[in-house]
Amino acid sequence: MDIFGKSKDEKAPGVKGGGKGGKKGPQLPKVPDRQQFWANLLSTLLIFLILASVYSFFIEGREELEEIPISTLALNIEEGIVESIVVRGEELTVTYKDESEKKSKKESGAALSETLTNYGVSKENLSGVEVEVSNPGGFRFWLVTLGPFLIPILFLIFIFWFLSRQVKGAGMQAFTFGQSKARIIDPSDKNQRVTFNEVAGAKEAKEELTEIVDFLKNPKKFLDIGARIPKGIVLMGAPGTGKTLLARAVAGEAGVPFFSISGSEFVEMFVGVGASRVRDLFKMAKKTAPSIVFVDEIDAVGRVRGTGVGGGNDEREQTLNQILVEMDGFEPNEKVIVMAATNRPDVLDPALLRPGRFDRRVTIDLPDRQDREEILKIHARKKPLHDDVDLMVIAERTPGFSGADLQSLMNEGAILAARETRKKVTQYDLIRSIEKVMLGPERKSHVLNKKEKEITAYHEAGHALVSSVLPYADPVHKISIISRGRAAGYTLKLPIEDRKMQSKKEFLDDISATLGGYIAERMVFDDVTTGPSNDLQVISALARDMVTKYGMSEKMGPVALEGTGGRALFGGGLEGKEYSEKVSAEIDAEVKSIVDGEYRKAEKILKEKREVLDAIAKKLIEVETIERDEFEKILLSNGITPKKKEDIEHSE
Repeated sequence: MDIFGKSKDEKAPGVKGGGKGGKKGPQLPKVPDRQQFWANLLSTLLIFLILASVYSFFIEGREELEEIPISTLALNIEEGIVESIVVRGEELTVTYKDESEKKSKKESGAALSETLTNYGVSKENLSGVEVEVSNPGGFRFWLVTLGPFLIPILFLIFIFWFLSRQVKGAGMQAFTFGQSKARIIDPSDKNQRVTFNEVAGAKEAKEELTEIVDFLKNPKKFLDIGARIPKGIVLMGAPGTGKTLLARAVAGEAGVPFFSISGSEFVEMFVGVGASRVRDLFKMAKKTAPSIVFVDEIDAVGRVRGTGVGGGNDEREQTLNQILVEMDGFEPNEKVIVMAATNRPDVLDPALLRPGRFDRRVTIDLPDRQDREEILKIHARKKPLHDDVDLMVIAERTPGFSGADLQSLMNEGAILAARETRKKVTQYDLIRSIEKVMLGPERKSHVLNKKEKEITAYHEAGHALVSSVLPYADPVHKISIISRGRAAGYTLKLPIEDRKMQSKKEFLDDISATLGGYIAERMVFDDVTTGPSNDLQVISALARDMVTKYGMSEKMGPVALEGTGGRALFGGGLEGKEYSEKVSAEIDAEVKSIVDGEYRKAEKILKEKREVLDAIAKKLIEVETIERDEFEKILLSNGITPKKKEDIEHSE
């Protein structure tokens, strides 16, 4: 699957394939514990000051009553100006008929009536005064009496408790620093349980893992015959192929606890923490055995030891050593199975992959057409589909898509339908979603001017025409000059059927088709823009791989001079090349020779078919997008027969 493109935003505008990836959403910055402690302490002191101020305000705001002697009170009663008296122990609160209040005191141990009678108050005048005796005891009395003393004491007790709690929390965090942070999925949790029915494709991988499930369910059958189940299974495959999903499915099928952790969670800046977490993880797994321990992205901690990469910090190597010991050391784990996933098996330490540790390697390839259709059916279960939806057509148009890409495709189709307020997902939604997943959304605001639109049209027409004429190039399915993602235009080429291997002839035709856009610009406008810059990078890398990796150079012969990713082979690492400067010059010359040869081939095609090139470009300028059927009509009208499956099989 090739996509040729041109962009004005960057100097590398062309796009080959669609980049896929996930990105975590924004997270709030975590406040350090020390800052949080002082913030809490200052907040508590501020609240205390506010309460104290309010309390003093109410205390000072109360009006102090005038105190009169008991003899004056007796005289006022005789004068008939007293309305009522409230007795609280020895305290008297006197209310006069003019609604004023005063206070007084009576003799302790004597009744008020007896005291007033001794002061010459007659029974008639005393009976005209309402006397109320209030109980001086009770909760309210003690609260009012002791409140000013108890509140500060209680507040100090709270402060000491709060400080001790903070210190204890910090101490507990220090003690739990080396504990494992693995996430546990309980087998009885139906919401998180995954089975093989929810995993499409990867038939061989599921067959391998079915043995693990059978052992966890019926270990006696294997032990009786003297068989030992593999202790470790490493799942290898491209990103998004379903490695983590398969590991969860094994645990779900077996009905055992599933401990999952990322390889990067073991490594900390403090030496020994990673090894401690490994011990704690296996300790938890042994307690719940039989169980499965799953380490995602194990290459973060399982890289080859002794390379010196990592700034001299050997924490990662100590963590790896502890993993090796736990898997096959002094304490054998018969019922704890370790599963790991990585998309970089070439960087793993050999001791990790030897028999007794990760002695079973399960490779998960990208799904083929039939597998893609099954995956699409799984992700379409909860989506209402229109009658025109044909998932087989979608599967045919998505070679090279991983399971994660197909899930994103179905989700984008549902989003497009919902955005247009429709209740069902149509085939048109899914077709548009393919390009959105590969290249990104349409940039309708990115409008090309007339000159740029013409250059882009000839650029894409050059790709499409050369690809249609060459026998080993993939057929063109769509040409567009509508900006999408980072590309100002693109040519979508899809193979007629899935291929696991590519031949030298296919590579050479690929280089010619990729050069078609560059040659068309130069031939028509007698100038070159920044548009083909990415195309040139792609063909240069492909030609160099043919020479240094695949042995497809007649001059260099069947020699592999570089490994995956351009690194030198046989442990060269970052130290330099494993071949001389003379060989390096010969490689450069051979790469240039391959590119020049394909340049001449593509240039010859475009010169001979100049009328077809003009027809395709004019149609693109008019309609902006040409689908496969319309493109094939243009070819047929100009005497070019579109490639079919039987033609490619015959040419091979």
